[in-house]
Amino acid sequence: MPMKRNVFFGLIRAPFLLLPPCCVLLGMATAARQAGTFRPLHAVLAVIGALAAHVCVNAFNEYLDFRSGLDAKTSRTPFSGGSGTLPHHPEAASKAIAIVIVSAAVVACIGFYFCIVRGFGLMWAGVPGLAAVLLYTPWATRRPLACLIAPGFGFGTCMVNGTHFALTGSYSWAALIASFVPFFLVSDLLLLNQFPDAEADRSVGRSHYPITIGRGASAKIYAAFLVLTYISIVLGAATGIFPGTALLGILTLPLAAGAIRGAMRNAENVPGLVPFMGLNVVINLATPVLLAVGIWMG
Repeated sequence: MPMKRNVFFGLIRAPFLLLPPCCVLLGMATAARQAGTFRPLHAVLAVIGALAAHVCVNAFNEYLDFRSGLDAKTSRTPFSGGSGTLPHHPEAASKAIAIVIVSAAVVACIGFYFCIVRGFGLMWAGVPGLAAVLLYTPWATRRPLACLIAPGFGFGTCMVNGTHFALTGSYSWAALIASFVPFFLVSDLLLLNQFPDAEADRSVGRSHYPITIGRGASAKIYAAFLVLTYISIVLGAATGIFPGTALLGILTLPLAAGAIRGAMRNAENVPGLVPFMGLNVVINLATPVLLAVGIWMG
C-alpha cells in the first residue's frame, strides 16, 4: 500500500529539512575560496547526501520515540516533540524503518562515490557523521554531554568539513573554523528544543542537561554557545582565515541577543519560550547562510 504524502512528510519531519542545505552551503563557500570552482554535480550530490542524513536521523527518531512510548507523553510545540505521525498512523512504523535504511544507503553510496573521486580521507568526516546519525537517539540522548554536542558535531564538524573535502579533496582551516558556527548553533537548537520535553524524556530514560542540571542552568549553556558562534566568525575574520566580508554572519547577533534574553527569562515557562524557539530556528538558518555569502563575496 503506498505511503500517504502527509505520513511520509511527517516521518521525515519535512519542515526541518532546510538546515542541511544551509550547512552544506558553508562547506561550498570555503571550497570555492580554496579551489576557485568545483563541479556542480558534486555540489548537488553533497546536498542530497546531507538531506538523506537528516532524513535518516529524523525517521529513526520518530520510530524510536513511538516504540519507547515517548510520543504518548510529549506535549508538542511547533519546534519540539516530534511530528506525532506514528501515534496517529501506527501502521507506518515499518515504513519509518524503511526510510531509515534507504536514506542511510543513499548517504553511504554518495560517500563512497566521493571517496573514489576525492580520496578516502573523506571517511574522517563521513564515518563519524554517519555514526552520529545512527547513535543519536538510542545512545547520545542518554548521556548529557554527548546529547549536547552530537547535533552540532553532525551538522557542523562532519557536514561542513565533509562537504569541503568532497569538493576539493582536502581539509582546510577555513572549513574547520566555519564548521564551529553550525556546531554551536545546531547543538543550541536541540538544547533549547529539549526544554519542553524534559519530564517526558526523563520518563523514558533520556538524560540531557535540561533534565540533569535544570532548565535555568541549561539556558546559560545556550547563551554561551550562541556567544561562541559569533566569536568563531570574528576569530576567522580577524586571523585572515575568512575574508572581512565574512563578518556578514554577525548580522544575526541582535536576534541572538533577543533569543538569549527570552531563554533566560522563560526557561521554566514553555508557552513563553515557544516564540524564542522559533527565533532560534531563524538564527540557525540565517547565520550559516550569511557567513557563506560573506566568504563567497571575499
